[in-house]
Amino acid sequence: MPNWDKGGIFRLMANGVELEGRCFGPSPREAPTIILLHEGLGSIRLWRDFPEKLVAATGLGVFAYSRQGYGASDPVSLPRPINYMDLEAEKSVPDVLSAVGVKDYILLGHSDGASIATIYAGLEQARGGLEAVILMAPHFFAEQESVEAISKIRKTYDEGLRDKLAKYHLHVDCAFLGWNETWLHPDFMTWNIERFLQDIRVPVLMIQGEDDEYGTFRQVEALKAGLKGTAKVEYLPDCGHAPHQEKETETLDAIKSFIDRLI
Repeated sequence: MPNWDKGGIFRLMANGVELEGRCFGPSPREAPTIILLHEGLGSIRLWRDFPEKLVAATGLGVFAYSRQGYGASDPVSLPRPINYMDLEAEKSVPDVLSAVGVKDYILLGHSDGASIATIYAGLEQARGGLEAVILMAPHFFAEQESVEAISKIRKTYDEGLRDKLAKYHLHVDCAFLGWNETWLHPDFMTWNIERFLQDIRVPVLMIQGEDDEYGTFRQVEALKAGLKGTAKVEYLPDCGHAPHQEKETETLDAIKSFIDRLI
């Protein structure tokens, strides 16, 4: 268990591999904890100052970590399986929560991270301690629009994007290709996690940019149709796939309002 009061990046074990993690704000013994699950090319450092601003807005603790293959965490074997997000939720997230020692917690995921949060929240093992789920630009199934956008990114990887990402990922090819090649695999169009929605037993907030280039409003419709409970959906105009970066104030306000009603 990390020394929460010291902050800083530390190492933890989850599902047999070593990951990097970082704590912000109050410890789990003082307040509930927001667990951040990053996007398909994310890492601790790519959250930038969003964790600190979450602490300031909500008064809760925040824990961020780089999943296997990202940041300075251990690399992953390529190619990734089509169901890599399912495996992350089923095998890694429980170990991370145990290693950090959280009790009452909220999962906040962005893009791939939001999909992982969805899967985990729908599992039986999520029944204890999970208080809510916050989904920013989640994917519940593969869309042609997403694949086309990801295909365009592949063309830029060798033209400068690789060097930019290498500042944030120790194993940059592992991080990029593990995500990009899996999404572009023909079989990925069958990937679908809508079945997990019906088993989520906690409040859900979805934050969706109206101009998201990686997902359409069909994702919102899937959430509303699949949940047995109700979800709060926050639409952000003039916003693409990264609400916490493009519309930071509005995103923080929506999260604060949602959490204030819970705690």
